[in-house]
Amino acid sequence: MKILGFVDVHGSTSALKKVIEKAKKADIIICAGDLSIFQEGLEILLSKLSKTKKLVLVIPGNHEDERLLADMCSVFNNVLYMHERSYHFGKYVFFGYGGGGFSQNDERLERLAKRFKKHLKKNDKVILFTHAPPYGTKLDKIRHDYVGNESVNKFVRLIKPKLLICGHIHETAGKSDKIGSTKIINPGPEGRLIEI
Repeated sequence: MKILGFVDVHGSTSALKKVIEKAKKADIIICAGDLSIFQEGLEILLSKLSKTKKLVLVIPGNHEDERLLADMCSVFNNVLYMHERSYHFGKYVFFGYGGGGFSQNDERLERLAKRFKKHLKKNDKVILFTHAPPYGTKLDKIRHDYVGNESVNKFVRLIKPKLLICGHIHETAGKSDKIGSTKIINPGPEGRLIEI
């Protein structure tokens, strides 16, 4: 399967144009938040993604209101709002968790991880996408400091997804790393095709 992941577009039409071009080769598209700048033109951006005719899974970043984004996604048949939700696609289970990006701990995410694990079947292959990067990796390091989220890191260690797509830290766009066997990627605003 080919996943097109992207994040932190912030309303850039040139970045979105590159995402849409890459979407032709993708089976599924994941937006890990901050599609807009404080929701400006959000419906137009979602409409352009919808026209790819691919399934688009979307979570809010720190620039989108959860309710408004959920309402706008519901207008399109192939755009799914995924914050705190899971979705089965083939042999994969996608789980999205958006918003924020500024806190180092998120007790809600830790509780959700434990509940999510109880519902997983033995052969389920999990793809996680969050707006915040996990703490202590190449994806959350700015100069000499780590600014990511420890709860995202705990989720990865508990669930052991095949892949984590995240963003928020613009300086690490395009970088990848690993936590155990989990590949973690910040695909950046122009997107990245990931084959799994």
